[in-house]
Order: sequence, then structure tokens, then C-alpha cells
Amino acid sequence: MTGVNEIRRGFLDYFVKHGHEEVASSPLVPRNDPTLMFTNAGMVQFKSVFTGQETRPYSRAATSQKCVRAGGKHNDLDNVGYTARHHTFFEMLGNFSFGDYFKADAIEFAWRLITQEFGLDNKRLLVTVYHDDDEAFALWKKIAGLTDDKIIRIASSDNFWQMGDTGPCGPCSEIFYDHGAHIPGGPPGSADEDGDRFIEIWNLVFMQFDQQEGGGRVPLPKPSIDTGMGLERIAAVLQGTHDNYETDLFRALIAASVDLTGVDATGEHKASHRVIADHLRSTSFLIADGVLPGNEGRGYVLRRIMRRAMRHAHLLGAKDPLMHRLVPALLRQMGDTYGELGRASALITETLRLEETRFRKTLEKGLVLLGDAAENLGRGDVLSGDVAFKLYDTYGFPLDLTEDALRPRGIRVDTDQFRTAMERQKADARKAWKGSGEAATEAIWFDVRDAAGATDFLGYDTETAEGEIRALVREGKIVKSLKKGEAGHMILNQTPFYAESGGQVGDRGVIRGAGGAVFRVSDTMKKAGDVFAHFGTVESGAFKTGEAAELAVEHAQRTATRANHSATHLLHEALRQVLGSHVSQKGSLVAPDRLRFDFSHPKPMSQDELHEVEARANAIVAQNAPVTTRLMAVDEAMDCGAMALFGEKYGDEVRVVSMGESDGTSVSEDGKRKAAWSLELCGGTHVHRTGDIGVIHIVGESASAGGIRRIEALTADNARTYLAEQDERLCGVAAVLRTRPEDVVDRVRALMDEKKSLERQLADAKRQVALAGAGGGGVEAGVKNLIKSIGDVKLFARTVEGLNPKDLRGLVDEGKKQVGSGVVAIVGVTEDGKAGLAVGVTDDLTGNWSAVDLVRVGASALGGKGGGGRADMAQAGGPDGTKAGDALAAIEAHLAR
Repeated sequence: MTGVNEIRRGFLDYFVKHGHEEVASSPLVPRNDPTLMFTNAGMVQFKSVFTGQETRPYSRAATSQKCVRAGGKHNDLDNVGYTARHHTFFEMLGNFSFGDYFKADAIEFAWRLITQEFGLDNKRLLVTVYHDDDEAFALWKKIAGLTDDKIIRIASSDNFWQMGDTGPCGPCSEIFYDHGAHIPGGPPGSADEDGDRFIEIWNLVFMQFDQQEGGGRVPLPKPSIDTGMGLERIAAVLQGTHDNYETDLFRALIAASVDLTGVDATGEHKASHRVIADHLRSTSFLIADGVLPGNEGRGYVLRRIMRRAMRHAHLLGAKDPLMHRLVPALLRQMGDTYGELGRASALITETLRLEETRFRKTLEKGLVLLGDAAENLGRGDVLSGDVAFKLYDTYGFPLDLTEDALRPRGIRVDTDQFRTAMERQKADARKAWKGSGEAATEAIWFDVRDAAGATDFLGYDTETAEGEIRALVREGKIVKSLKKGEAGHMILNQTPFYAESGGQVGDRGVIRGAGGAVFRVSDTMKKAGDVFAHFGTVESGAFKTGEAAELAVEHAQRTATRANHSATHLLHEALRQVLGSHVSQKGSLVAPDRLRFDFSHPKPMSQDELHEVEARANAIVAQNAPVTTRLMAVDEAMDCGAMALFGEKYGDEVRVVSMGESDGTSVSEDGKRKAAWSLELCGGTHVHRTGDIGVIHIVGESASAGGIRRIEALTADNARTYLAEQDERLCGVAAVLRTRPEDVVDRVRALMDEKKSLERQLADAKRQVALAGAGGGGVEAGVKNLIKSIGDVKLFARTVEGLNPKDLRGLVDEGKKQVGSGVVAIVGVTEDGKAGLAVGVTDDLTGNWSAVDLVRVGASALGGKGGGGRADMAQAGGPDGTKAGDALAAIEAHLAR
């Protein structure tokens, strides 16, 4: 059991055998933790279980968790490639107890696994405990038989873990492996503990206290266990190396990189191959989990990782994009364990290829600028932050890429100056912005939220309701009343109006108050999270805070919007079935008159694919299947195969919308068969039966961004109107062509063939006129009549009116064939009075006469400059077509010299 895959499987099997539930890795983007950019530890998916906010059907769990540390306070990016253990992507093996077992069992499980199952020499193992954790100290002596000198007390916070300022916390105990005296470094707690000799392989966290606000700690009623063991580290130990990059998985990826670049992973190239292998893993898994390169947030972290790897590919001399060609090697190593890699392989490959292709255009220019700026700098010197900012702003170099490029020379970047330049640019942008000032008023909504409370949404079940006016806002200020003619926002305790969210537009309608007052709602939006703000104008009467009101949604708008929203779900599933499971929603617009759906896909869709998507979606419409909505726990919904919108934050309970019967073709993002044809988490409004959609018609497909496509579609009456208009246009075209609508395509093809035939005839006629004149007799006779002998050189020279300069070359070639041996010069005068000149010299004369020299002589007469080509053919132009005769005369005179 020394291969990485075998070690992972052995770990999980061991804990399953000891009563643990094997839980799949959660995505790299935490679904319900806005404090984290990426999942960076095994316990992240269990955080709400540890805090008691969530319960699971098991009290013991074991996982192999995908983790990324690149961005935020957990950032290993700068060190990757230069050390033996740093990675942007790694797997964290962990076992967890939620109030089940505690210290004794956790220590025994760990010790037995590493010494008996994995076979590590216990003489090479030592542990640390928190300085006052006498219980853990005694248990290590009892269970593992360790002597006192092998149990080190650590007083620092490194051996005490807490989730936050308050909440569950507890001491840690870490297991270290001694690689031997031949490796530099000292034991934990010593001055040289950062060396590579003693390596932490497993951290056991004993969550036994509840951190109080006042600083005190009280015992938890049910102490828990959270452990983490880096798979890459334990694999290195078991494979007899202190270097993670020497393990079988990394050796395979590096070998693929060596094979494609032809550069050995030794010497100065060693770090580059390691960077590429590591970054291939993080970029591929991030893309598979829905992150795409961008300029903000997670997308920018992904772009930084990708571009760092691409610079190292450039250092290895890769002339073409490299990263995407390494994806098959990654699939061979990790595809069986993580099915999402295979399902997203097309998206991963194309995203990497596109990003590297684009970046290569600026990479070399940026490296030249960096080389010039750092030319006179030596080890210990500092590169100007302004230069680093220019590389960032103009050439797309993330700051850490510039730092990485300078690292081998020992040159630092003035990061303070870089940040000053960044802030200066932001300040300039703010000064230049002439916006509406809305951002300045946003804070008012938190005051509204405090005064009015959250709005209760009733619109799933009704389009009318009664409510109490809780707040009124006009021109960014809370007011007590709104009068006739005044526009503002109205907030009530409850509403049937849907507020713009998830791509669906807000409802329109009317609110009626006391004494016949009417407030026409033109939009509904969410403010401060859960406040529904109805924006509109008072058409009659007045409204005051505290009054009752009757609310009615505009039925036609709601009906059309519902149809379009349900259609997006059907199109989403149809796209996944036709294009592949890598398709995921990246944005949408659901309006009453149209829908727009953005999704991940690396290339344009063909007409056949569009027709197939439309047909599959309409097949479910034709079923008139019921559209059902259930409230479920997030995990239960995922187990049913429901698709979640990437990046969306969900609460404990979610709305699951299902449409159509499962036919076995519908699978979720993790490969599970869905309980319905379409199954999604969604908070929008939907039709009652799929037949209410009427029909779905796709009217457009285009690019939205790199790796993201967009389809636009119509439904119901809008689709029928569109199709009727298209049919009317078709009938109109058929009438003009004097044929039946069903024969229009054949008739147009016949006309196109006729057009091509006429164009050929016209071209032949132009050629006849250009070379022989309009007198007849054929090209050969015409050319011979116009040939002059200049000394022993034959010259065919002619001016042709209305000739496109691009046709000159063909005419000159034809003229050369007719002349046999000699020079051909033709001036074409365009309709706007400019001239193009082409000169040809037959091959037997190029030793004496150059077409380039001759064309430059003629171009000068035309008022032009230069000209270029080869000795046998050259072209030039000039602004004055009236001098065409002078140009030909100048060429003749040059030949006569």
C-alpha cells in the first residue's frame, strides 16, 4: 500500500471498518460559508455539525477532502515549486467524531493505522500536545508506549485550535515523522523546527471547550474530534522520501510535462516542472467545481495560478499552449477517484487552452519589460512597484507572477508602491465615474430593515394579498408618506410580489390603499437581504406608514415570467444531456418577454445541437408534466440529484423544483441519477404544469465570455408570435422568388449557382477587356497586338479603368503566359481615382530585371511610395490614377536605358 490511490483507499476503508461513514469530498467552493474563498480543510463541510446547527444521520465520518490554499490568509502559492511540501491543491484525509468518541479512541485509531496498517517504524514517530493537556500526554504514553522525550509539550497557539472568537475549540496533538539525521532540521519546539527532518503528518484536534465572549472557556456537553492528515505528506513518508514531489502521483505528472517539453526535471528546470504539476491539479479541480478565470474573487485566484504555471511552461521553452495537453495525465492519476474531472474534462481542456493562448500574446512582451527594468538590479535590490503595476495593468501579470520571476535572482518588489499605484488607479476611476449616486443611499436600507423587519413572501401561492405598510422611502430617505405624483419605495410586512433575484425580474402590479389611493409598482427588488422594496409612483391619493393596503401582481407579466423561468430549467437539463455534464449555469435573465441563459461550454454550438436541445426541452413541455416544489434539507436535495447554482448561498432548507419524469438520461453534477427529468434548487416562480410553457424556441446562441456561451429563447405567445412573423417573412420571400415556401431553399440555391456562373462569365469578360481590349479577337491576339519591343525585351503595358487592385496579380500572371518572355505592367484605376500597379517579369529575365525595381519606378509617377514583392512579381499603388500613362511610360523608359 504505497501508491497514493491505495493510501487514500486504505485510510477510508480503515475508518469505515471502525464504524465511520465515508463522506464524499465537498466542492472546493464552500456552499454555506461566505468567510472562506476555498475549502481548505476537511472539517469545513462539517462546521455546522460541530456548532450544533445541523445534524447528520451519522456520528462518525471519514473523508478525503479536496483543498486549495491560494488566496486569502491561507496562501501557499508563492512557495509552490521551491519547497518539498507546499501545494496549491492537496487532499486532506480526516476522521471526525460528532459527540461520539474522544481523545482515547482518536489516539488509538491514529496510532494503529500508521503503525499497524501503514507499517511505520514507531521509533521514528514523536508527538506534540498542548502544554497543559495532561490527559493527552498520559494517553500517548499508555496507548502508543511513547517515552516522555517523544511527547513534546507546546505552549504556542499552534497546538490550540478554535473556530472563531467564540464557539467550539480545543487542544491539538500532532504526530511527527523523523526522516533521519541526514535531513537538516530539529524537532518541534526547537529553534530549527522549520527544517525538513521532522515532518507533521497528522493533526488531532480535541474539541472539548466552548469559547465564551468574555474570554472564558466552558466544557462542551459532547466533545468532538476533528483530524487532518495530508495525503501527499503521508504518501512521501510511505514511499521513502521527504519530498512530496517524489511520490508516484507527482512523478507521473512531471514525467508527462517532461515528455511534452523535452526538458528534464533537473537543475534550474526542476521548480518549473513542479509548479506545472501542482498548478495543473488546482486549476483542473477548480474549473471542475465551477470556477472560471476572471478578474475578481475566486476567478482571479484561478487566473493567477494558471498564469504562474504558464510562465513556467514558457521557461521550459514550450512554444505552444502546454497545460491543456497535460489533462489526460491528470485524469489517469485521479479521474477514477474524482469523477467530476472526467465529466468536466472538455471544459477544463478548453479553458486552459484559451487562457494560455490569450496570455501568451502579452507574456513575452511583459517579460521583455521586466527584463529591461531589472537589468541593472542585483540580489537584494528592489524592483519599482510602479513597474510591477504596469506589468499587472497592461500585460496581465499578477503581482505574485512578477515576484516569482524575480525570485531566482533574489530581487524583491516594492509591494507598498505597487498597492499605492493600485489605489491611485481606483481613486482615479471613482473620480471619473458620473454615476447616479445610488451607492451612497444603500446604507438606508439597513435602517429600513431595522424598522420594518424582513418581508414575508407569499407569491408562490397567490398573486394577491393584504399587507401593512411598514416603511416608505423617497429619494434615499425614509419618509412618513407618499403623495400623488411622488415616486418611491414601499415596504410592507408581506407581499405576493416577487423581488428580482436569481436572474428573474421583479414583479409589476398595483397596491391600493385607503380612500382609493393607487400606487403603480414598476419594479420589485430585494434590499438588505430580505426586505422587498416595491418601487413605483402614486397615481392617486396618498399612502402613510402603518396603513393597510391591498396588493395585486400584474397577472400577464407573472404568467409570462413563470413560463420563461421554467423553460430555463428545461433548457439547462437539455444542454447537459446534449453537450455534457460539464454544463452549469453561469447566469440568466428571466423576463416576461424573453429569457437568456449563460452556461459553461468551451465552443459555439452547432445548429444540430441547438435543434436537439430545443427538441428535448419541448418534449417535456408536450408531456404537460406537473411541476412540483418541495422544501428539503440541502444534503437531502443533493442526494436526490438536484442541481445547485454555483456560488449561491443556501440556508438549511431549500426549495427544490422538479419537472418531468426521470428517463435515466438526467444525472446530477456528481453523476447521480436524478429523481426527475429536471431537478434544481430554485427560489423563483414557476408554471404549474410544463404544458403551460406552450413552446420553447431558441432564437440565438453566442459567446458571453471566455468559456461561457449564451442562448436566448422565447416561450408561449412570444414564441408563437415570433414564429408567425418568421413564417410571414418566408411567404414574402417565396412570393418575390415566385415559388412555394417549401421550395425557397432550393430556389435560392439555384439562384446562387446562377450568380456564381454569371460572376465567372463577368470575370472572363473583364479579363478579355483588360488584356485584349473590347475589339474581340481573344486574349492571345489582343496581347500580341499590344506588345512593344524595348530593345531585346518585350513589354506588355496597359491601363484598365474600374479594376479592383486585388485582381491585378491574376491579370499579370495571365499576361506573362501570353508574352512568353518579357515584362508585363498593368495599372488598374479604381472608381475613386486611385491607382494600383502590378509588374511581372518572366523567370528567364529576372537576372537582368527586377519587378520590384520596375514597380517602384511606376509608383513614383502615380504619387505613391515604395512597393514590394519578388523579382518576378511586385505590386504598388498611388493616389493619382490620372497619371497611369505616366507610370507605364516611366517603366518603359527604365527598360530602354
